[in-house]
Amino acid sequence: MSEVNIKPLADRVLIAPLPAETKTASGLFIPDSAQEKQQRGTVVAVGSGKKDEPLTVKVGDTVLYGKFSGTEIKFEGADYIIMREDDILAII
Repeated sequence: MSEVNIKPLADRVLIAPLPAETKTASGLFIPDSAQEKQQRGTVVAVGSGKKDEPLTVKVGDTVLYGKFSGTEIKFEGADYIIMREDDILAII
C-alpha cells in the first residue's frame, strides 16, 4: 500500500477497509446491493497516542472494528475510515 499523507491526531487511526466479500463460502456470488459493509481493514497511519497511553496498533496491522465505528473519508480517490483506537475490537 502506498504511503498516505494523512497524520491522525492523538489516539486516532486511519484504516483502509478491505473490499466487501463478493462470493459466499459455498461459491454463490453476492450482488452489490446485498453486500454488507466490511468490518475489517488495514491500518495505514496512526496518531502519536495520548499522554501516558501509547497506541497498541501499528501500521500494517489488520484489525476488526465495529460496523458503525469511525468516520468514512475519501482522500486522493481512495476510501478510508478514521477512528479512535478504542473503536478497534481486535488485531487479526
